[in-house]
Amino acid sequence: MGFIKKLFQTKKAKQRAQKYRIGMEKTRERVFGRLDELLASGTPIDEALFEEIEEVFIAADMGVDVVLALVEHLRDTVETKAIKDAEDLREEIVEAMFERYVQGDIVDTNLDVDHPLSVLLFVGVNGVGKTTTIAKVAHLLTAQGKRVMMVAGDTFRAGAINQLRVWSERVGCDFFSKPEGSDPSSVMFDAIKKARESNIDVLLCDTAGRLQNKTNLMKELEKIHRVIGREVENAPHETLLVLDATTGQNGMNQAKVFNEVTCLSGVVLTKLDGTAKGGIALAIKETLNIPIKLIGLGEKLDDLDYFDIEEYIYGMFSDLV
Repeated sequence: MGFIKKLFQTKKAKQRAQKYRIGMEKTRERVFGRLDELLASGTPIDEALFEEIEEVFIAADMGVDVVLALVEHLRDTVETKAIKDAEDLREEIVEAMFERYVQGDIVDTNLDVDHPLSVLLFVGVNGVGKTTTIAKVAHLLTAQGKRVMMVAGDTFRAGAINQLRVWSERVGCDFFSKPEGSDPSSVMFDAIKKARESNIDVLLCDTAGRLQNKTNLMKELEKIHRVIGREVENAPHETLLVLDATTGQNGMNQAKVFNEVTCLSGVVLTKLDGTAKGGIALAIKETLNIPIKLIGLGEKLDDLDYFDIEEYIYGMFSDLV
């Protein structure tokens, strides 16, 4: 039995890993299907093959540094083990990914929600699924027995306020907002007061997603941070960037900007099931060293899950072995 099959041979492990496998079907079919063809039995191992493997990985948005390091490792492995058949590279690729991302430091992807009042701040550009993500996180935490309140901090768009209100009703959690055009920091201040009066466990705070003027965005988020931190000790306890996986490298650029503007504690990667660029999670980890905390693998409320690097790699590479 191969390395990756041994890892997921228990029933529970198979069930969880299968969710990733189904969710990342487009990545495997459109990108790694080509890799499967390249590594057919009898294919000679030469420089042309390594170049094509590079192209496949770059097409998956794994990030140039990740790809170059992986392919160089394969070159060394071929020489060290005297591998002649490309078929034998299948498991070497998977093992190399596990060695690089799984056997290092253990990343805690759990949300920091164990305070008397926990405050989670969500940032990201408009259109990435931020409002829906907040609803899914509310659903996740409500199922854990937490009393949750959504806070409409994007006061520049009436539609954003109304959309969050509708989601709060669907999820069955509390909701707080002020009129359109209100100062977002005042919304957070009043929401914290209301949360304490209502014995809320977790505040999920939406913010505006305007990147047109980074200076204004920075000032706004700095003020929000300052107000929240003054009212709740060590808050916000999480500042989560919501990224649309289908945007690929454009998502990386967004991550860089928001990481400059505020201290990100993690990333929520949405729409991973709708893209062939599933390697973006590795690029984020490699380039920005920001942990992926949650991933979206579907449109239903319960299709948001805590990120697991082992299951993620399985979801990408399971067809190889």
